Amino acid sequence: MTHNVSTSPATEPAVRLADPARPTLVGSVLVATVGSVGDMHPFLGLGQALQRQGQDVRFMASPVHAARVHDSGLAFQPMGSAASFEAVADDPALWDPRTAMTVFWRGLRSSLQALPEAALALPADRPATLLVHPLLLPSADLARARRPGLRVVAAWLAPHNLRSCHDPLMVGPLRIPRWVPMALRRGLWRRIDRRFIDPACLPELNAARADAGLAPVAHFMPHLNAVADQSVTLFPDWFAATPPDWPQPLLRGSFPLFEPAADAALSNEVRGFLAAGDPPVVVTLGTFQRHGGPLLAQVVTAARALGRRTLVLAADRTQVPLPPADDWLWQPYVPLHLLLPHAAALVHHGGIGTTAEALRAARPQLVLPWAFDQFDNAQRVVALGAGQTLPSRRLRPDRLLQSLRQLLGSSAMAAACQACATALAADPGLDELCAQLWSTPALDLPQHPPGGPAERA
Repeated sequence: MTHNVSTSPATEPAVRLADPARPTLVGSVLVATVGSVGDMHPFLGLGQALQRQGQDVRFMASPVHAARVHDSGLAFQPMGSAASFEAVADDPALWDPRTAMTVFWRGLRSSLQALPEAALALPADRPATLLVHPLLLPSADLARARRPGLRVVAAWLAPHNLRSCHDPLMVGPLRIPRWVPMALRRGLWRRIDRRFIDPACLPELNAARADAGLAPVAHFMPHLNAVADQSVTLFPDWFAATPPDWPQPLLRGSFPLFEPAADAALSNEVRGFLAAGDPPVVVTLGTFQRHGGPLLAQVVTAARALGRRTLVLAADRTQVPLPPADDWLWQPYVPLHLLLPHAAALVHHGGIGTTAEALRAARPQLVLPWAFDQFDNAQRVVALGAGQTLPSRRLRPDRLLQSLRQLLGSSAMAAACQACATALAADPGLDELCAQLWSTPALDLPQHPPGGPAERA
């Protein structure tokens, strides 16, 4: 069954976008994020929108993203090292749901000291806000302990980032049946916390909290969900309705589709390839994926069997174990908002930014998830009727070929994709979202005491 994007969600969100003309209070905003280029883009868009409103914006991320931040017109502040970023990205264990958090935590350690120090450096004579990636919320809590009155806003990139016991419930690649009772669902999350997440994160986090004079936290994820003074979703309610156990207050937003440069254009090589034949299948596994070469080759082979050309996006040519041929082209990076209108379909990993770009372009998607929120995003694409999903591990060539054939030939899927694009085009933009977040009513919401939010189970 597919979802109608024009249907109201079953559960109404707690806070809706309102008049962006409400008065706003100008202050200092430290935007901080971690992860890949796909994680960067939404926060860069938010930073630019806040800067247009007159906020004093600083942007904190890995040094590997420095040029991208400077090109966006934002003041950059490094967090961590390029070496630690590359070590995380190069580790195959990052893509195993059982070990992903252990690997990712190695890239988060530096934030326990860097984020509080950066917050203290913000001007003391004006209101200060941290706008952060969810995984930086424990560090933001440490920052608030050192600077009382600091406002913490969490920007949630994907529905699965917000832990819930309600349907649809994905635990890695496993979809929990609707009949599973709530007590068992809660117990499942507790078991995952105890086995995979808490041992990786809590020792260093609680040591940092002790140094700051704060009590230890019992579990990482419930603590993370309880830190923010306000939360905002960077996806619309037609993509994911609001379950009753998401943190409040919660502002429902939209996909913050970021365009790195207004004057960007397709290269001559890409334009020539597009002009030389029918629209190609575009395939990408994301800028963070360093171990997907065999899968990329499988997609090219399947498209070739259907008489289709392929445009492969991968950071390095060595990631694509295929000889050169006229029916496929490798590129290290092409902005998807420029490329996808010329594509027949998109095969990708299920990152939320890539998913949103395909929805914007009204292109069918075949999602091959690896880890993190990708499994959940894939199921939501299927529910919208905008694509299909297959497991990235042990992918069978016959199933890949069948899915691609269906993807390229379904008029019903094409109509669903167009409906999603229409809904997305009607969603509010980043300027309206930021105006709402920094309106007087939003700033009057009660704040957590320094270092003392109550954990949600």
